Amino acid sequence: MRWSQASPAAATFTDTAEAARLLELLVWCGAAAGVAGIVVVGTHLALALRRGQAVAQLGSLGWVLAACVVVATAAPLVNALL
Repeated sequence: MRWSQASPAAATFTDTAEAARLLELLVWCGAAAGVAGIVVVGTHLALALRRGQAVAQLGSLGWVLAACVVVATAAPLVNALL
């Protein structure tokens, strides 16, 4: 398949209401994953704080928060393009 040809899946997915519904579902799943990630990293941070190794866990909290920002900004960008 060349780049100029559309895939069969793209040809059947033309309804913007379906696309918006799918996007909303993905945003909710991303937000839930972000909250779960913050809870997990917070738990690890609390355990590491008791052992005196909390500084090593702060980097993972930064990665999880950066992923939350990506998920939060991706939906408005895609919505603007639809």
